[in-house]
Amino acid sequence: MLDHIGLCSADLPRSKAFFLQALAPLGIGLVMEVTAEQTGKHDHVGFGSNGKPFFWIGNGGSPSHGVHVAFACGSRAEVDAFHAAALAAGGRDNGAPGLRPWYHPHYYGAFVICPDGNNIEAVCHRPD
Repeated sequence: MLDHIGLCSADLPRSKAFFLQALAPLGIGLVMEVTAEQTGKHDHVGFGSNGKPFFWIGNGGSPSHGVHVAFACGSRAEVDAFHAAALAAGGRDNGAPGLRPWYHPHYYGAFVICPDGNNIEAVCHRPD
């Protein structure tokens, strides 16, 4: 089981704004910010829920590109809302909300390319 994941951003303020808007419909928000002064090198922004950051973006190293991250949703409506919010935040469509039955009969997902070129997904496994 993963505890958290981190991606490098070419433009941390832009990525922070994108994920604030795109992840809000999933109940995922900004939990923590860590400065370069604290880490000794780079700034990091932690998104999560219930006070626990589990998705981090930072400005250290080469920008992540082509990484696929999927966020679990409790309903298909959350998947739809994520997709709309991510597009409104400047993401590029990479797969409209819908069933992907080749994974399993109830796999309902949506995919958006974030400003750094990563494939961000929201998925619901429930038979809504």
